[in-house]
Amino acid sequence: MTRYDVRFTGRWRTPLPPDALYTTLADIANYASWWPEMRHTRLTREGEAEVTLRALLPYQLTMRVQRLVEDPVSRVLEAALDGDITGHIRWDIRASTPAGSIAVLTQAVTVNKPSLRRLMPLARPLFRLNHALSMRSGRRALLTRTCSAGG
Repeated sequence: MTRYDVRFTGRWRTPLPPDALYTTLADIANYASWWPEMRHTRLTREGEAEVTLRALLPYQLTMRVQRLVEDPVSRVLEAALDGDITGHIRWDIRASTPAGSIAVLTQAVTVNKPSLRRLMPLARPLFRLNHALSMRSGRRALLTRTCSAGG
C-alpha cells in the first residue's frame, strides 16, 4: 500500500428488500438523480459510465466506472475505477430482516489527482470523513427517494 492508497468501507441498513436495493445500486446511470454528491453520471457504453462526484470538501473527482461483476443472484456489484482515482469498488447486498437489507461497500483506490496527492499525508483523515459523509448522505437520499415513491 502506498501513501496514495485508501481503503473505505461502508454499511447501509435499509428497509428495502434486497432485490430492490440491488437494482437501485446497479443502475449507476441514475445515481445523480438521487445521490446529492453524485454531480454527474453518464453512460459511455454498455457496462461503463463516467461519474463526477463532490462531497463536503472543496474538490471534485471524475472517473470512469467499468462494471466487472453484476450478479443479481448473489447480489454482488463490482466495478473498476479509472480517472482521478483508480481501483475497485464492490457492493454486497443481503437480507437483514424479512423486508430489509444491508449493503456492504468495500473500496480500494489510489488517488491520482495531483492536487489531492499533495495533500494525502496530512489530509487522509479528512478524506475519510468526506467519504463517510457522502455515504451517509447517499443512504439518506436513497431512503427519501424510496419512501416518496411509495416503496
